[in-house]
Amino acid sequence: MDWLKLLIDYGITGLLVMMSVIAVGIALERRRFYMDVDLARYTDRRELEFELTRKLHVIATIGSNAPYIGLLGTVLGIMFTFNSLGREGMMNSCMIMVGLALTLKVTAAGLVVAIPSVTMYNFLLRRVRELTMRWETGHGREKL
Repeated sequence: MDWLKLLIDYGITGLLVMMSVIAVGIALERRRFYMDVDLARYTDRRELEFELTRKLHVIATIGSNAPYIGLLGTVLGIMFTFNSLGREGMMNSCMIMVGLALTLKVTAAGLVVAIPSVTMYNFLLRRVRELTMRWETGHGREKL
């Protein structure tokens, strides 16, 4: 079961780091796009919304799934700790605490990825609404 410790340490933590990098990269790209977007170029509201919301679903997906991936790491870590406890029989309480600390580290990493992702998604979605309202105002339409 030593492979389980490696899976938690490198696999799940690495996946969470990769998800974080993807979310931040998309958020920066979208922010840059919103700064440079030419609303006059769009004649159709649906086309504008399509361009503005492109890739936002990825950030939302990362934000909503990162805690579950952290939880998966927690469950696997607890399994590893109990397996070690069962294999060695009587175990030092310090070893149990180290195993549980490993599991909580992955949970915390999941939250560290999820909270900024959801925040970035909400800020970007707000910017989409602002740009859409500006477009509607410029085209003589009111928001329904």
